[in-house]
Amino acid sequence: MKKGFLIDMDGVIYGNDTLIPGADKFIEQLQKKKIPFLFMTNNSQRTPLDTVNKVAKMGIKIKEQNVYTSAMATASFLSFMEPKGTAYVLGEGGLITSLSQEGYILVNNNPDFVVVGEGRNFTLEMVNNAVDMILNGAKLIATNLDPSPKKTGWTNLGIKAVVAMIEEATGKKAFSVGKPSPVMMRSARKYLGLEAKETIIIGDTMDTDILGGVQLGYTTILTLSGVSKKENLIDYAFKPDLIVNSVAEIDLETVLNLQ
Repeated sequence: MKKGFLIDMDGVIYGNDTLIPGADKFIEQLQKKKIPFLFMTNNSQRTPLDTVNKVAKMGIKIKEQNVYTSAMATASFLSFMEPKGTAYVLGEGGLITSLSQEGYILVNNNPDFVVVGEGRNFTLEMVNNAVDMILNGAKLIATNLDPSPKKTGWTNLGIKAVVAMIEEATGKKAFSVGKPSPVMMRSARKYLGLEAKETIIIGDTMDTDILGGVQLGYTTILTLSGVSKKENLIDYAFKPDLIVNSVAEIDLETVLNLQ
């Protein structure tokens, strides 16, 4: 049976823009053995090319086809819900590009959807406009619901904070496409051309990558090089199939034989 990997990035491949030791060698193994993989990220701001360039600086050479973002998943989902529809976007770069590639028209009046992604350039006036549009019937979509890091000096609010403001102002709940939503987890797997039983997901967060993988029947690997810590795993009713300190510890032959 063929197998392939969905791989989270921050906390698995790098941390604070610094390569996690051994991550480059792990990716080289996948490439050498021609095992399909995707870097799967909730960040909707970066395009796949941005990600290619980012990891290239760390010594990892990949192609744009090796990247799947929440912006791509969101655009695919909206295209399925409302082909060639219209959207008012609170977001930047990768999100705008992905929507345009799916034939979506970005508008400032009467959109089918209000779409919220990462960004620092939208204003409170734009948020107010979004609120009016939703109250007039537009549907609220979030590329993800990642929380803010709650650190001083952070200049980019987590989408969860922005969405919460809009939800309170409209009384409408957002539909989130990004991890751990089955929408993104399933579309990434299909993008890679795999069945659920053939999919292995590697992540550092129990609440997103591992939760999503468990819900869809993927093989799950938790790395302790990022958010989740071993002492906190007792708090969860579900568990990963394998726990490693970092991807450098993953033995491919063993993992490929996990059921």
